[in-house]
Amino acid sequence: MKIFVAGGSGRVAAELIKDLVADGHEVIAGARHPENVAVLDHVQAVELDLHAEVSDIAEVIGNVDVIYFVAGSRGKDLLQTDAFGAVKTMWAAEQNGVKRYVMLSSIYSTEPNEWHREGMKQLMNYNVAKFFADDYLIKNTGLDYTILQATSLTEESGTGKISLNVGESNVNPIPDVAETLAEILNHENTIGKTIAMCSGSTPIEDTLSQL
Repeated sequence: MKIFVAGGSGRVAAELIKDLVADGHEVIAGARHPENVAVLDHVQAVELDLHAEVSDIAEVIGNVDVIYFVAGSRGKDLLQTDAFGAVKTMWAAEQNGVKRYVMLSSIYSTEPNEWHREGMKQLMNYNVAKFFADDYLIKNTGLDYTILQATSLTEESGTGKISLNVGESNVNPIPDVAETLAEILNHENTIGKTIAMCSGSTPIEDTLSQL
């Protein structure tokens, strides 16, 4: 498939793009600084400004089969990037006739009643931004969405194994998150679902098959 990755120069995107290419897909990586996108065969880096008008974002995205939103401002631009920037890519998807949309989100992003948990206070503003983006995706679009809610990202090596019981671990190696995002495309049963994940002991493919 032809796939657009919004946030194409980020930590998760770097691994995701490699996984998508390994699976035989063509990738367009959109980033504010496209020169920071990894140079790989079957990957086209383009400039994507999430502050731009929806029509401009739609033109950058073009005719693709899937959109991934893995962009993030790391707390520096939550409203225009993490919240409204995401929504604008949803509008662009609908303008361009793209049905499949995969969102990388944060654990409990759609469950404000869980934000009192230990360690989450410092993520409050981020979770608010992700709540509004995720809630809009679920309730106000007709997209075939999947939302992947990850616990804290780490720079550790991937294991290829995860759990959907987020009580098992509060971390996710970035390569495992990326592999899960890529594998989602191989499982139609992920459409219309919000998936919470953490490190675990079950192979990613098996975990998604059992949803």
